[in-house]
Amino acid sequence: MCGIVGIVNKSSAVDTATLKSMADAIAHRGPDEEGHYINRYLGFYHKRLSIIDLSTGRQPMESENCVITFNGEIYNYIELRNELIGKGHTFRTTSDTEVILKMYEEYGVESINKLNGMFAFLIYDKIRNQVIAARDHFGIKPLYYHISNDCILFASEIKALLKHPQLKAEVNKDGLNDYLTFQFILGNSTLFKGVCKLAPGHYMVIDLHNLNHHYVKYWSPSFSVDKYHTEEYFIHELKRLIEDTIRIQLRSDVPLGAYLSGGTDSSLVTLIASKLLSKPISTFSGAFREGPEYNEMEYIQEVVKSCNAVGYDIYPTADDFINNISKLIYHLDEPVAGPGLFPQYMVSKLAAENVKVVLGGQGGDEIFGGYARYVVAYLEQAIKGAILETTEEGEHIVSLNSILPNLPYINKYLPMLRTFWSKETFEPMDRRYFFLIDRMEGSYEYYNPQFLHEYAQEDIFNRFKLLFNDPNTHSYFNKMTHFDMFGSLPALLQVEDRMSMAVSIESRVPLLDRRIVDLVASMPPAMKFKGAEMKYILKKSVGNYLPPKILNRKDKMGFPVPLNLWAQKEAKEFISDTLLTQKCKERGIFDTEKIEKMVSSQKSFSRQLWGVLSLELWFNNFIDKN
Repeated sequence: MCGIVGIVNKSSAVDTATLKSMADAIAHRGPDEEGHYINRYLGFYHKRLSIIDLSTGRQPMESENCVITFNGEIYNYIELRNELIGKGHTFRTTSDTEVILKMYEEYGVESINKLNGMFAFLIYDKIRNQVIAARDHFGIKPLYYHISNDCILFASEIKALLKHPQLKAEVNKDGLNDYLTFQFILGNSTLFKGVCKLAPGHYMVIDLHNLNHHYVKYWSPSFSVDKYHTEEYFIHELKRLIEDTIRIQLRSDVPLGAYLSGGTDSSLVTLIASKLLSKPISTFSGAFREGPEYNEMEYIQEVVKSCNAVGYDIYPTADDFINNISKLIYHLDEPVAGPGLFPQYMVSKLAAENVKVVLGGQGGDEIFGGYARYVVAYLEQAIKGAILETTEEGEHIVSLNSILPNLPYINKYLPMLRTFWSKETFEPMDRRYFFLIDRMEGSYEYYNPQFLHEYAQEDIFNRFKLLFNDPNTHSYFNKMTHFDMFGSLPALLQVEDRMSMAVSIESRVPLLDRRIVDLVASMPPAMKFKGAEMKYILKKSVGNYLPPKILNRKDKMGFPVPLNLWAQKEAKEFISDTLLTQKCKERGIFDTEKIEKMVSSQKSFSRQLWGVLSLELWFNNFIDKN
């Protein structure tokens, strides 16, 4: 796990001091070693966090024909290495970096789809005089870029790009509108004007003669339904793949542990990993002492006891939040997702005191259907189908009778249900799902009317619709999970990456294995979401690993943060000092009078208002310091 930087100039020599300054901005990503490669118009810089081949895996790594700087881990590197040896290749290291280099020399860009792992890398191909920039299938590892007429810049984090004299931190208005709507940004855009992110499952090819470049999507899940295999086959195959991906992700030359939240996904990863290890696994968890609705320790302890783990716990406080949140927004580069980034950081910090690699359960909700909004969406679909005697999906995946036993999943989401049904019902699937994930709903009062006049929700919906309807499927479930996998999941992975990298540890997400997603995408939708039971096929496949108390849960919290309590007491002054400044008022985005009333009232601190707070902290960190 590392930080990488690249400069590709059209006609001027790379300035070593600039390249190093960019890399130094992300030194936290790789405190163990550093190195650089410059060939006149091209320069790579690498900051290394050593995980595999501690002694000889230095980067940038050069062969006769290629140079690579790489961030990530290739989990099947041993198998690929043996394949390459069989084809006559020799190796001078035992690193996965050299495997990528040799794979490229053997197969060219086709090699990228053979990699099983999390990665972002730059390869300089001396023979073809081109640079390949690639990112893993799901975007677990970040890669940002800036393109101008005379150079292309790359970096693991945006803050490194901003160290280049050509780039200034300015707001991207479309990105801002996306953030306010979803609390993440669609596609390859960012909040920064002129800065993009390489999309998951894509690579870029740059011709060094003229900087002409093009993008290639090398992978996306196919929702072509396999109608020939039985449910028993899929259950068996899924179990095999999950066990195998955890097995190969336990490969490490440094101490390893697991994040444990008490939910299905992190519990499964922990329990399966513990079966494969020769000694007790270390687990890292967090909770809050403000009340049972912020504390899942009873479930965490159930898993710790089941696998005889060595459990480490932390209880973050309001003071921890006040002292860290601005710094965490800086580490994020741009605000995304909810306040869960704060406890994620605190747990990562705890883990960093004990291990260097941590496994987590990220991705399970998106792959297997673990969000309550899926049940809400299908409750409407079931009613619509019953009343109109029609279906948009070709077959009734969920009926009114079949959904009834699973309605307790949405017991704590009645406000979502009320808001959802306050809109026009029975509209097309894309419009209805947009309403379910729209974070602007209920928060318009906090924005300046002039700003809202320029807020084009229909334009945002049209951008959303392109991604939502992209897969070749009629299934609502497939469309929803695909959107979340390539819309909202990258934001959660950004949090996962930045909070772990902030404390210089590596975070692995075993459930995000391309083989698993390809298998699940091929399953009949009714099999995956039978009766609207969340994660049905996952629980049928590997549920036997889980204690009954975890397996039968219908009240997963998702690591809630007691901001609504802190905002009225310990954090009230901090929130006021952030949101009620003259600078905040002058931005013209927020209605500071309404925000002041909110801060001084006893109203609960909502997810929408979290978006306002984190956005203002982003302005403070990046835009105001220009």
